[in-house]
Amino acid sequence: MTESTSAPARSQNTSYIVNKNGADQLVNILQRRPDGQVYVHYDGFDKRLDEWIPGASLKPANESAHKRKRDTPSPAPIEPETQPDPLMTEEEFDIKHHKQITAQRNFDKVNFGQWRIKTWYFSPYPLTDSELEDSTGLPGGSASTFKIPGVNRATVRSHGRTSDLLAGGLTRSHLSGEKSILWVCDRCFKYMAEGAAWEMHIKQCDRRHPPGRKVYQRGAHIIWEVDGAKDKVPTSRCPYSNAYENLQLYCQNLSLFGKLFIDVKTLFFDCDNFLFYILTDADSQRDHVLGFFSKEKISYDDYNLACIIVLPPYQRKGYGMLMIEFSYEVSRRAGKIGTPERPLSDLGLRSYLTYWVATLIRFFRRLLSVLPPDRPTVMSSGRLPDLTGVLPPPSEDANSRKKRAKGWDGETPDSNSTFTSPNGLDDTIAAMRTVLTISNPDGSATSHVVVRSTLAEIASATNLRIEDAAFALNECGLLGSTLEGVVGVTREMVEAVAKERNVKRMCLDPAHVMLT
Repeated sequence: MTESTSAPARSQNTSYIVNKNGADQLVNILQRRPDGQVYVHYDGFDKRLDEWIPGASLKPANESAHKRKRDTPSPAPIEPETQPDPLMTEEEFDIKHHKQITAQRNFDKVNFGQWRIKTWYFSPYPLTDSELEDSTGLPGGSASTFKIPGVNRATVRSHGRTSDLLAGGLTRSHLSGEKSILWVCDRCFKYMAEGAAWEMHIKQCDRRHPPGRKVYQRGAHIIWEVDGAKDKVPTSRCPYSNAYENLQLYCQNLSLFGKLFIDVKTLFFDCDNFLFYILTDADSQRDHVLGFFSKEKISYDDYNLACIIVLPPYQRKGYGMLMIEFSYEVSRRAGKIGTPERPLSDLGLRSYLTYWVATLIRFFRRLLSVLPPDRPTVMSSGRLPDLTGVLPPPSEDANSRKKRAKGWDGETPDSNSTFTSPNGLDDTIAAMRTVLTISNPDGSATSHVVVRSTLAEIASATNLRIEDAAFALNECGLLGSTLEGVVGVTREMVEAVAKERNVKRMCLDPAHVMLT
């Protein structure tokens, strides 16, 4: 039983004030319910913060007295436009309608394993049989003729995305309570509209880990590669189907779930052209999914990542950085210089800027150091030490090893592993720099590292696109000091940026990558 029998009406783009967390926020009403609830967008903030609030909490706003906190535009009012502008292309017209359709979340929360998570964005989950029956009570007689505000027509001819969205239950936008909750199995990502069906499913679902093959394993953390085009494989049997699960269905369900937390990407149900990399954390029973990213099998722009998501309960733990580093390692081993697919969301740009800056800072630290980081002192007898290259670390007797603390992933780190840089970086450093040694009056000598290189050489050495490296250097202030067109970077400047940006060591250990 629903609370309204007509299509939700969108309000005009009128601003109001609402008190949130003790501060007044400027909001725009996007939709109203008969019970007085209003769906609002917080002006200047991402729409993942949009929510239903009591209409009584709104106060009229004087826009001249309230400025936007950011330059993020608020959703434009939906106009009853029926034909595309003659100057708009068909793709632009479709994108405009796509934004209007997905302006509001169709589920308020998702029940995923032990977690009940607030969703961020719209995801085109198909209607269930019971929902199709309920939708016949709407004007027009079926969900396929349900009126989309601002969209005069939506047919298969308009675009594949529109037909997918129509299958995604636009009528759910006015649901509340338990009916606004999506139930998803945290093992196979099968989705259900009712908690009772979900409880029956999880008692019988015996999947212990994602399908596909392991491509990275370090301690309890594993990355699985799943091909979206694979056919049926003998995996766990679904209790509500006579057929075995297949990888394609798994990837479709995974994509639908990820779309609940990704806004800038458009979802297609055809996963044949994509590879999915799923990060899990193992316990004694099974592997728990922490997040995933996808990439096109063939990308003519050499994109190494299409979309990435770390599930909200596991964010801010370094898992996103691990997957970003792995995507670049995949590109490096393929002999390509990759970059993520555009556009990037606000959170995506922040994460990638952190990766680009950290990669450059770690490179500059090694480039501008006379001695390698694992050799604080050098001792030689009979002749002067050779400081032009990177000296190998001293051998360590097994009997003299000291007990080390456990690492980030629950394993003991190996100090002799190539953890700080990919293979071949030492040769690159040796070729780019010159060590200048100056004698002192007391007979000692002081060594300085002098490096002359182009931005293209730095980008190539760090396996970054030139534009990505330039953007990161500019954002952290290392492109600010120029003399006759030459940018000067000192070790002191590098350390200042490292402290300001809280640059950490890599999460990924290339020695544990299992790609062939």
